[in-house]
Amino acid sequence: MTAPAAFQPDLSPVADSLLLSALVALLPLLTVFTTLGVLRWKAHWAGLSAVAVAVAVAVLAFEMPVHLAVLSASEGAVFGLFPIMWIVFTAIVLYQVTVRSGRFEDLRATFHLISDDPRVQAIIIAFCFGGLLEALAGFGAPVAITGVMLMAVGFSPLRAAAVVLLANTAPVAFGAIGTPIITAGALTKIPYTEIGAYVGHQTPVIAIFVPLLLVLMADGRRGVRQTWPIAVVVGLAFAVAQWVSATWISVELADIVAALAGLAAAVVFLRVWQPTGREEALEVLELERQRDLALVGAKGDVPTGSASTGTPTTGAVDKAGTDHSISVAELDARARSLTPGRIAMALFPYVLVIAVFSVAKLVPVVKEWLLGTDVKIAWPGLSGEVLTAAGAPSTATTYTLAWLSSPGTLLLLTALVVALVYRVGVSGLGAEMAATARQMRFAFLTVSSVLALAYVMNLSGQTIAIGTWIAGAGGAFAFLSPLLGWIGTAVTGSDTSANALFATLQQAAAQEAGLDPTLLVAANTSGGVVGKMISPQNLTIAATAVGLVGREADILRKVLPWSVGLILAVCLLVGLQSTILAWMLP
Repeated sequence: MTAPAAFQPDLSPVADSLLLSALVALLPLLTVFTTLGVLRWKAHWAGLSAVAVAVAVAVLAFEMPVHLAVLSASEGAVFGLFPIMWIVFTAIVLYQVTVRSGRFEDLRATFHLISDDPRVQAIIIAFCFGGLLEALAGFGAPVAITGVMLMAVGFSPLRAAAVVLLANTAPVAFGAIGTPIITAGALTKIPYTEIGAYVGHQTPVIAIFVPLLLVLMADGRRGVRQTWPIAVVVGLAFAVAQWVSATWISVELADIVAALAGLAAAVVFLRVWQPTGREEALEVLELERQRDLALVGAKGDVPTGSASTGTPTTGAVDKAGTDHSISVAELDARARSLTPGRIAMALFPYVLVIAVFSVAKLVPVVKEWLLGTDVKIAWPGLSGEVLTAAGAPSTATTYTLAWLSSPGTLLLLTALVVALVYRVGVSGLGAEMAATARQMRFAFLTVSSVLALAYVMNLSGQTIAIGTWIAGAGGAFAFLSPLLGWIGTAVTGSDTSANALFATLQQAAAQEAGLDPTLLVAANTSGGVVGKMISPQNLTIAATAVGLVGREADILRKVLPWSVGLILAVCLLVGLQSTILAWMLP
């Protein structure tokens, strides 16, 4: 008896029409954004509904066998739990250990020493420090860590989530030591250093404006008028450093160099210039924070020094919903009382994170040893049974269990060291892990469903059908090519995954249309960076970090206009670089 042939996706299975097939393939994505953004369903219900639609489309329209569609969803769900949610879980555990020890209050005061203006703190924490975390870890860790840090300096949960998602744009292309660009190079056989140089002439243009946009999101037009000098200085420093590093120094180190340059520029500039309007900004943030805390059910009465007394406060809410607010006057006093030793201990967890990831990612011997511990698992019933649209065996059916090399495991080891140094102990660490797991149970379900959706769409041919349809625009495709990266990252939550999906398609479409293949492969990466903020996966990570589980729809509505505006800007930039701005390219 002859064994059934492996499934190979047909890009135009609906009435032999690529247009109709692409429109049908869009149904799962429309389900996500309609149920989440319009109907305001809980994120896990939106994700599960989209998975059901994706499986139905895969089976009924793209003729994928039912068992392969279900197995594709199962592999994606497991990938969503490990490594994706493992990283977020351990990042939040690390934060909770610092809160349990009491050292987080000193960290809050340390940032207060650099600047006591919350809008400047948003730039330093979300953009500079977040960029450094993205460079080293990626995969949601920067959003999780900087989200709770912004709450600690007075931002409301909703605004903190929106700000960190917007900040997590410009660094994404070079995140996790250049993984998205290295992936694109491996697939297209274009030297990744060349792709990185092109990306380094695109994302820095966006990076210049991100700090200004952060201030606009944090405090409106008044905030921009009062703080634009520091926003411009930091944006320019980051952009120039990223441009120079990506072009001439190192693709892998581009974000590290850029984030440190931006932070150094901020520290130096604040020695000679200070913004006005700090008190007004604090009052506005405090009123908004009180409203948000009421919505998420914060415990207790109005905190000490709250809006009812006319004294601004700053604080955060822990996983139990308890408000840890203190007045700005108290924070000023705490900042003045800091000693070098206390500052060093407050910064210790994050310095340790940077040190651990630098060794793990930048020291070749350590990096190779860690990767050597990965376990490759051919997904049962799926591996070898699915081909790509080109007819080659799909590599996506092999699951990699990165039990030691995962950023999540490295963060857990960091949390263990911090727990011992802070005298929280192993039992305290275990208690925080158990409590965090309970808090994140719906987030686990949401991200698992989103990755299940991505795997079904990818392996059945739905994603590539959408991409091929968009790529049929001919010479105008240069203006549209970033949209593929935007869609791919919105679906998967990863710029690396978006490149894995569309890099070779971008290359082929460019050759067909007589365009520069390297430009369009780079455009896929650059488009992806502004799609990450609307990915259901990242919305859930942000919501979980700031205690807004179930309000992902509110966060989506806050960041969607920014994402749409930025992707239009990237499309225009790449389109012009293919013609009159070709001189900008390396």
